[in-house]
Amino acid sequence: MNDPRFPELPQSHINVLKEYGKIESYSEDTVVFDLGELRYDFFVVLAGEIAILNPNNNETVIVTHSKNQFSGDSGMLSDRGAQFRAVAKAGSELLKITPAKLKEAIAKHSNLSDLLLNAFLQRQDTILNEYVGGIKLVGSGNSKEAYAIRDFMDKNYIWYNFLNVDQTNEAKDLLKNFNLSDKDLPLMICNGGQLHMKPTLDEVARFSGVLMDFEDKIFDLLVIGAGPSGLAASVYAASEGLSVVTIDSNAPGGQAGKSSKIENYLGFPTGISGRDLANRAYIQAQKFGCNISIPHRAEKIEHTGNHFILSATNGKVVKAKSLMAATGANYRQLPIDTIEKYEGSGVYYSATGMNASACKSELVGVVGGGNSAGQAALFLADYAQEVHVVLRGNDLGSKMSDYLVQRIIAAPNIHVQLNSQVTDLYGDHHLESLVLENSDGEKTKMNITNLFTFIGAKPCTEWLEGVVATDEKGFVCTGPGIDKEDLYMCDIYSKRKPQSLETSLPGFFAVGDVRKGSVKRVASAVGEGSMAVSQVHQFLGELRARETKASVPD
Repeated sequence: MNDPRFPELPQSHINVLKEYGKIESYSEDTVVFDLGELRYDFFVVLAGEIAILNPNNNETVIVTHSKNQFSGDSGMLSDRGAQFRAVAKAGSELLKITPAKLKEAIAKHSNLSDLLLNAFLQRQDTILNEYVGGIKLVGSGNSKEAYAIRDFMDKNYIWYNFLNVDQTNEAKDLLKNFNLSDKDLPLMICNGGQLHMKPTLDEVARFSGVLMDFEDKIFDLLVIGAGPSGLAASVYAASEGLSVVTIDSNAPGGQAGKSSKIENYLGFPTGISGRDLANRAYIQAQKFGCNISIPHRAEKIEHTGNHFILSATNGKVVKAKSLMAATGANYRQLPIDTIEKYEGSGVYYSATGMNASACKSELVGVVGGGNSAGQAALFLADYAQEVHVVLRGNDLGSKMSDYLVQRIIAAPNIHVQLNSQVTDLYGDHHLESLVLENSDGEKTKMNITNLFTFIGAKPCTEWLEGVVATDEKGFVCTGPGIDKEDLYMCDIYSKRKPQSLETSLPGFFAVGDVRKGSVKRVASAVGEGSMAVSQVHQFLGELRARETKASVPD
């Protein structure tokens, strides 16, 4: 039976691909791409074979591609580096295609795209789940800095190996070999062997290829935020021929990316994790030519009258004719003075596979009564001894979907603490216990070592600095309901009111959780992002008409 990760291309697909590349012959064993190489080429084997080797493990052969098979993975759609070494065997004849030409072929040929992307996704899953390797990260399991890097690499599907200095001799030996100490941690060792002490997330992104550089041009659309609404807008806009840049401050997925399992999203009867849904959309957007860069945190927006200029905290500047805010909302901190001490060391704002292992046989707390909290509780219950769901109110079902409520009630190791709140946290380097206080003022100390909090929603709009109208809570106002005095008076708004997802500034749109009045559900966010693209088209048409009129002499 054929392995879907390594299919053979039919001759019709090979004939199509020949239009995008060139044929090369190799008289001796030749490395055609190497570990860490950026923008490495895609190869189809016409004769002979390519051996894929793992330099991290004594040149172990991972797989051998034979006639009509192909190399590559989803990293080729961005600027991510090669994760292995590829050697064309003597006597081989290969069709060589650059990443840019490959993306062009994928965008234009549906059947070819389906086959390649399906294989790429399955290869990515295999690499992440079955092989030890990639970037080495040395640090303490109790370090907030190390946790932030691990969380970033996990959510961005970056292949890495975490070496915990608190548990493994290998980590300690590495520090000795490099004449380093615990003060130099966390330490990142890239595929090329470069050492980076205490790397920033920007450095991690740069060396893994997640952070991209853009052409110095004015794009049709800039999407700020790669949650469900931003990714939907990216897919639809790019597929309809617009030049699109999408940026995000952390990882694809937004709030949905923090959900361990979404079961009420149309088309996924067995459910899908928010992280997997976001990754598929991330690849889908790139398939159509969207440029996605992470982490790009919006810092300042300027409007020149003809286009927008975004300045990011990493010094990058992006110009676009239209802009879409899809920055979502973040969960609020618990009102506890010591909360920041434990963030990343026992207090978390998402529940992922990385957290699950730390919860094995432990007491776990989940604060919140929405769907994200319910999904996290059920996910963690498979690992923890007990999960305690903490709610300030007295009704678990007031904000949570009924199917989650019923499962929580049925789970033997999930306990719901109604009319309660966390008031104190204890522990030297990691959370060791906490205090729950009920509505009668009674306090109970519990040995909960991992606390997951999903409360409130604070819109991520600090970067707007009054450029567009917001409500008293900071959510962006859109549509005809915007107060007339808040509108940017120009020729466009003198002729019409803002479109339903347009802000007080024409060409500036807001979708998803950041928008006032939005429904906080994945399906709604995807719908808004998709629908907004038609409104972008209308605005760009108006912009072209205005530019044409201005260029015609009186």
